[in-house]
Amino acid sequence: MAKQKLELTWIGKDEEINAEPRILLYDKEKSYGDQNTENMLIHGDNLLALKALEQEYAGKVKCIYIDPPYNTGSAFEHYDDNLEHSIWLGLMKGRLEILRNLLSKEGSIWIQIDDEEQAYLKVLCDEIFGRSNFVNMISVNMKNIAGASGGGEDKRLKKNCEFILIYAKDYGQLSAFKGAYDYEEIGDLVQRYREEGVSWKYTTALVSSGDKVYVGSTVDGEGDEIKIYKRLNFIIKSIRQIMKDESLSEQEAYNKYAHCIFQTAMPQSSIRPRVMKKVDEIGVESELYSIEYTPKTGRNKGQLYEQFYKGANFRLFAWLRDVSEERNGSLYKKTLQGTYWNYIAGTKNLTKEGSIEFPNGKKPESLISRILDMTTEPNDLVLDSFLGSGTTAAVANKMGRRWIGIELGDHCYTHCLPRLQKVVDGEQGGISKDVEWQGGGGFRFYELAPSLLKEDNFGNWIIDNEVYNADLLAAAVAKLNGYYYTPDETTFWKQGKSMEQSYIFTTTQYVTAEYIDNLSKEMKFGDRLLVCCPAFDTGLQKRYDNIIIKKIPQSVLDKCEYGKTDYNLNIIDTDDFVEEDYDELEL
Repeated sequence: MAKQKLELTWIGKDEEINAEPRILLYDKEKSYGDQNTENMLIHGDNLLALKALEQEYAGKVKCIYIDPPYNTGSAFEHYDDNLEHSIWLGLMKGRLEILRNLLSKEGSIWIQIDDEEQAYLKVLCDEIFGRSNFVNMISVNMKNIAGASGGGEDKRLKKNCEFILIYAKDYGQLSAFKGAYDYEEIGDLVQRYREEGVSWKYTTALVSSGDKVYVGSTVDGEGDEIKIYKRLNFIIKSIRQIMKDESLSEQEAYNKYAHCIFQTAMPQSSIRPRVMKKVDEIGVESELYSIEYTPKTGRNKGQLYEQFYKGANFRLFAWLRDVSEERNGSLYKKTLQGTYWNYIAGTKNLTKEGSIEFPNGKKPESLISRILDMTTEPNDLVLDSFLGSGTTAAVANKMGRRWIGIELGDHCYTHCLPRLQKVVDGEQGGISKDVEWQGGGGFRFYELAPSLLKEDNFGNWIIDNEVYNADLLAAAVAKLNGYYYTPDETTFWKQGKSMEQSYIFTTTQYVTAEYIDNLSKEMKFGDRLLVCCPAFDTGLQKRYDNIIIKKIPQSVLDKCEYGKTDYNLNIIDTDDFVEEDYDELEL
């Protein structure tokens, strides 16, 4: 009996995609800013572009975010988003398999999707990444449906949420995520609480902590000392009293005294009862106590920390500064988020971000910045293979991350290119003020090279001589045979290398015995050489043990599909490629 496994099946799943590893053609005219940058903007079918990146970038990408077509049945302006279900799954499978290879061992992939394909995508990702590498699914509120007409009459509820599936390359080695926080200006928050009838408890400030008088010590659970003090001549005022005494607005009072505003709480901790017991034993009374100790856990772990208690019940001071943050001169309350994110506010002015319009597809810069802040550090590599309007690349550039963006169709030129040029110039939309963006960086623009081979009028596969000159041919053949194209200026036949002393040489000449003999004389002990050429003398393949000779194109015909420019998305027209338009090539 055949061994069974849990998997998602669909029509055409077993039809393996054997995409040709293309080379990338550097376009100096469309590149922008610092040309020593590693940032890449690539125009072309993303499966072929990912295949072009795989050799060099496998295991190097820290975070991948993609926002693929949702297969909703509606025709988007820039995407064919009405793909038949099986085709959509095949489209995603091929791309996800390469994306997994590109992830670093501590990296993660974030895939945004709606409820049409979410369940199928989850099962597909379980199969590709492994269920043990599933991290979370985040629900993202992207739309306010309050007051939507017909909301109670449709057979289906109005959609306002999308979902982000998160997978690790290897959960055991996944870097811990930083916390995700929502921020609301204190003044706005207090006013909102008043309108909603919610109690706001941070209304008091320890204006002066006064003098401390040592009264005794106790110990924590591990026997380390906890020093106890009573406080004299301290000053505590309400926010209203501060506003009156200093003629401050409420927001000004909160900003000025943010470091010492508090509420009191009755915590469930082992420290408080130990302190209360010791104070009772000593017989000391005070309106305000403080302790000094070194916590073993929490945000103050390993450092001497001062903690305050009020009154006979020892109500603990909980500081506003521990749950807030100063941003752009104002105080914001920060609230740790779980797997529900509300981004309605972030979508209000979304059409203006980047100074480009991208209906139904653009994501807020604040959403992408949260993901990159959680998962990456400056200079880490970020990739988006469904770049859309360019948001991921724009955010990564502003946050000091290296990035690769891939986009298909003319809007790579009309949307991504101008937006990213403006980012380099210092545009102030999106997250620019939050990260103090003033401009800088740059990107290198690449076109995906056309297929190496094409069929002639007689059905024979021949090299596309209209595009591939000698250098491009050598680069393409090296890549197809698994070699890195690294031409050696001092040794003409060392065009590429797969491992130490293993080289490839591609020539358009007819190779004779004399030619091979001369090559052999230049090779050192231990060198191995693959020679690719259009034709050669009979018997040469057995002339030397360390030299293998293959004919072009036969040497690469069995490796992948040729002549195919589209893998289930829009068709790329390669007829406009002109060799002299590109002054440099890249793997």
